[in-house]
Amino acid sequence: MVDHDKILRLRPQFTAYAYALCGDACDGDDLVQEAIARALESGSVPDTLPDMRHWMFRVIRNLYIDRQRRKKVRSEYSASYKRLIDGEPAGEDNRLDSILIRQAMAALSPNHREVLYLVDVMGMSYAEAANVMTVATGTVMSRLSRARRAMVDELEGSNVRPMRARRKRKT
Repeated sequence: MVDHDKILRLRPQFTAYAYALCGDACDGDDLVQEAIARALESGSVPDTLPDMRHWMFRVIRNLYIDRQRRKKVRSEYSASYKRLIDGEPAGEDNRLDSILIRQAMAALSPNHREVLYLVDVMGMSYAEAANVMTVATGTVMSRLSRARRAMVDELEGSNVRPMRARRKRKT
């Protein structure tokens, strides 16, 4: 059980850390609020004040990283969608990449497609995706790992890799 007094004693430190990560008071407050909610829901919060402090700092950091990833994925997704709506011509490489990725996604199992879409495209956290899919968070993590591996296998099996993958492999 979470000791509310310990959380209240440590909250100024959590807030300062979140502000430092976010660079914004409102976003920092939201981050701390979400971290505290996670702690209250968790059954495995450390008992001692120093251990709880370190644990909560990790929770805050991980939540921040998840938010940054979601923001980046949503931004990229929005830019791609805007390009399609505005009719801006994509480069030949981008069109080929898009076709290959769509074909690879279509070849995946429905469970793999769903988890890839929720986490990698929509930027949901594992917990959010687990809630949507009504499965355990660990199930989302293992499905996502297998789905990403299957996606790579599909792309490599096509003997043509998207431009980003080709560039990465040259280095």
